[in-house]
Amino acid sequence: MVKKSPLHSVHEKLGASFTEFCGFEMPLQFSSLKEEHLCVRRRVGVFDVSHMSNLWITGKDAAHLISLVTLEDAGRIGIGRSQYTALCKEDGTVIDDTIFMHLGKDRFMMIPNAGMNEIACKWLKKKASEYDLSEVVVEDVSSQFVILAVQGPDALSTLQKLTETDLSEIKFFGCQEITVAGVSCYISYTGYTGEKGFELQIKKEDGKKVFSEILKAGEEFSILPIGLGARDTLRLEKSFILAGNEFEGGRTPLEATMGWAINWDHEFIGKEALVREKEKGGYHRLTNMVCKGKGIPRHGCSILKEGKEVGVVTSGTMSPCLGVGIAMGYVHPDHRKAGDVLQIDVRGRKIEVEVVKPPIVPKDWAENNPL
Repeated sequence: MVKKSPLHSVHEKLGASFTEFCGFEMPLQFSSLKEEHLCVRRRVGVFDVSHMSNLWITGKDAAHLISLVTLEDAGRIGIGRSQYTALCKEDGTVIDDTIFMHLGKDRFMMIPNAGMNEIACKWLKKKASEYDLSEVVVEDVSSQFVILAVQGPDALSTLQKLTETDLSEIKFFGCQEITVAGVSCYISYTGYTGEKGFELQIKKEDGKKVFSEILKAGEEFSILPIGLGARDTLRLEKSFILAGNEFEGGRTPLEATMGWAINWDHEFIGKEALVREKEKGGYHRLTNMVCKGKGIPRHGCSILKEGKEVGVVTSGTMSPCLGVGIAMGYVHPDHRKAGDVLQIDVRGRKIEVEVVKPPIVPKDWAENNPL
């Protein structure tokens, strides 16, 4: 049975069109994908991302467990800090990429991707048992929370109207419990758009109120509710990974160019396999590409060099900012240098693409492209 966000009735009243994603019926768009996308790049938008998950990990062994099952040593992440990381199997392949927040002594919240809450929860409990970590509790509380993301250059000014907490004091990847619109929630300076912004974990019964108050507070900035369509184009322009695409088929953090997120100075599940892969080299790596001609690459398209397949597209779309097709995909290491020219086979038509460094759309795009 398809699940619905606690805000589903609100989205219906706002005229959303819906799509099924990872077992959830969620807003695809409210107006148009391009309008919503550019609203976030230039002003501010609010997303309902309640299809994401929430796990509480608490107790004296909480940091030890997180350190064991992820790429990060949780012991070095202080209270009030968040961390992007990934859960890996023993063979080094990614189960899910995630963020965890350190919200108090021996108290962490982990945010798995859509539909991954049960898998992640079972994996953590299994490893806690296998490694005799008895003083930790892992609880799936996904059904108890609404998750809202407020993203864009005017995100801080919008949210600041609704809280007495000085949001400018929350540093990138900072997190804490605050009151927003009279409601207690957890806020983190994180997001999935490449723009400044915050994510809020709110008790389900308060979700509609906070969502409504954010829309009111953002009226002076012409805020819009944003659907999953623009969320996907926004993240791809910034070369952000979508777990269901970029990790499909069993990929490692090294292949996904997540080496920067691996803390090699601690023991974790999958470390031995990743050390072997790193020493061996030669593996395909996630690569960013921009089309030089007309056409839109899609997931699964072959990437070619002089007629020979050298990779596969994992994500592709039309970039609302650049007005051309863009893509990410795994490419042989000999053909992924910035400036290299490749081809993508889109339904039998070969589209020329250029390899570019991430992000595909630069940070200052909105400043250099005013209305």
